[in-house]
Amino acid sequence: MGKILVIGGNIHSLVHFRGDMMKKMLLEGHEVFAMAPETDLEGEKDVRLTQSVAARLQTIGVPYFPIPLNRTGINPFRDLHSLFYLTRKIHELKPDVVLSYTMKPAIYGSLAARIAGVGNSFSMITGLGYVFTGETLRRKMLLNIVSFLYKVALGFNQKVYFMNPDDLELFVKLKILPGPDKAVLINGSGVNVDHFYLAAPQTDQIVFLIIARLLWDKGIREYVNAARILKQKYPTVCWKIVGPYDNNPSAVSRSDIQNWQQEGIIEYLGAVEDVRPYIAESSVYVLPSYREGTPRSVLEAMSMGRPIITTDAPGCRETVVDNINGFLVPVKDSESLAKAMEMFIQNKELIAEMGANSRDLAEERYDVNKVNLSIIQALELKAVRKEKLESRIGELTEYETHI
Repeated sequence: MGKILVIGGNIHSLVHFRGDMMKKMLLEGHEVFAMAPETDLEGEKDVRLTQSVAARLQTIGVPYFPIPLNRTGINPFRDLHSLFYLTRKIHELKPDVVLSYTMKPAIYGSLAARIAGVGNSFSMITGLGYVFTGETLRRKMLLNIVSFLYKVALGFNQKVYFMNPDDLELFVKLKILPGPDKAVLINGSGVNVDHFYLAAPQTDQIVFLIIARLLWDKGIREYVNAARILKQKYPTVCWKIVGPYDNNPSAVSRSDIQNWQQEGIIEYLGAVEDVRPYIAESSVYVLPSYREGTPRSVLEAMSMGRPIITTDAPGCRETVVDNINGFLVPVKDSESLAKAMEMFIQNKELIAEMGANSRDLAEERYDVNKVNLSIIQALELKAVRKEKLESRIGELTEYETHI
């Protein structure tokens, strides 16, 4: 039986993003362990969250181990401590495979696996984020540091998963990867098309929805500006925001959200555990992000039959066939975003038509079962004799907080 260690950048993603994948690994007969920091997205230790996720993982037989890892910032002393801790834990667990995702786990998980003598390590590039999406001097300096660390760490990997071809091309261009030979392209994290059921869109009152961490890089500013452009002309239309605050350097502040609410532009609904009711109550899903791996929230909205407005940016553009299941707009262009929104306001019949096309694309390209199969096949672990694992696995409750 193969022993697989999965290392994530935040604890709730273990269930929400990797739960189906780990269930599949278990059903193949492998032993699975999971690691992630105990902190929430604002960097605070959350005992309730840790206990909840650990219990969910225990339901399917996946032991969880907390790790001291600050997912943002580069503090060499803290990061060295994280590396030593990971190395010790990996040496104790003796996994056959280490699979890490998001930036710091990919870097330090790969290095720790090498030091601990694990010959099979894999990384998943789920998006490039803050460091890769700006032109400031600080970001350029950070980019040089991160590129060097990635180059060293990924050099020890057997394979590196990419969620879109643009990220792969950039890694080759920056010489982080010597070439595409190690790369495996996958369709994001996939989406459970049964859990994210098809639901008729709201058309009596048009509701636009964005679900995202509250980061400027997610296009929050452009979303609000587009709403401001249209609100006076269409006072009954709603613009809603769902998602948690974050300690990222590009985070939107609480005062910004409060000001927009007082202005009457948007409704902020906070961070939620289950996004399905909010998608079901919406008409059109919007994500004007500057860059993504493949945005999970878009896939969930597609699966539930919502048309998509997103940017013609890496990771985002792959989810929309322009004028078929939604519209692509330029990055950082509030006026173009507003025009795309107005198309749905003035042509309500497009909502159901394009939403149905989104569902078809979700089933065809992004079904989590297809995505997980491609991930596990690249690990090159032979499936062992299946036992009566179904009773052990049970039903993993989806943890729906978005990151």
